[in-house]
Amino acid sequence: MFDIVLLRTFLAVVETRHFTAAGGMLGLSQSTVSQHIRRLEDAAGRELLARDTHGVALTTEGNVMAGYARDIVEISRSAADYFAGAAPRSRIRLGVSEDFIVAKLPEVLRSFMASNLTVSVELSMGLSSSLYQRLDAGRLDLILAKRRADDERGRPIWRERLAWIAHEAFELEPQAAIPLVVYSTASITGGLAVDALNQAGRPWFVACSSETLSGLQAAVLAGLGVTAQSRMLLKQEGLVELPALAGLPDLGEVEFVLAGRSRRLQGAVADLADALSASSLNA
Repeated sequence: MFDIVLLRTFLAVVETRHFTAAGGMLGLSQSTVSQHIRRLEDAAGRELLARDTHGVALTTEGNVMAGYARDIVEISRSAADYFAGAAPRSRIRLGVSEDFIVAKLPEVLRSFMASNLTVSVELSMGLSSSLYQRLDAGRLDLILAKRRADDERGRPIWRERLAWIAHEAFELEPQAAIPLVVYSTASITGGLAVDALNQAGRPWFVACSSETLSGLQAAVLAGLGVTAQSRMLLKQEGLVELPALAGLPDLGEVEFVLAGRSRRLQGAVADLADALSASSLNA
């Protein structure tokens, strides 16, 4: 049998990809974390983590162990809840694209949890590209995000044509370089915007970059430039879609999907996916 203490330490390293950070999360020293991982690898008879000077990465066997470890720790938590007199709860780690900050996601989640009293939802917001990385690493169970061009996973929710968005008083000079307001890390919409401008031969420069959607909104509202985003952003007062007369290239469509860790969703994760599918989050 695998020691659940060692499994918890292993999952902390998987989450942080660093022994020191995992120790900080668990209140353990780096040497203790190293000892736990060594003991777990000895028990498994396999190398679970590949170490280098930059951090750690899961081996093939480590990926398998991570799946078992999550299940074992979750079952242990449910058993502890039961014998403590609390109803066992299922936990869903949900990742949602920042586009839905301005939509009615809270209402949908509140209704779902009211109808599923034994289910808890841990919500993470972020860029679609980041959510896919966390899903692939096993750190999320379900994501609602834009579909990557190279990914066929996910249940389609709707398709939407992207818009060039600016402050209502913003004026763009004909053939002038486009002042872009973009995420500071790679994003699906940012990549589409740059590709469209380059293909059209239209010069551009980054006028402002931000890690968050609220930062992009603030920059556009301040008149610093234009951004390529979902039309859901137009719910913000003062923001408008630039007309065709502005001469900006077509951005094409993006597809929003629900994707899980496996192609077939089951249990509470499937129930939550059904609730999100049935709602009109973009309305």
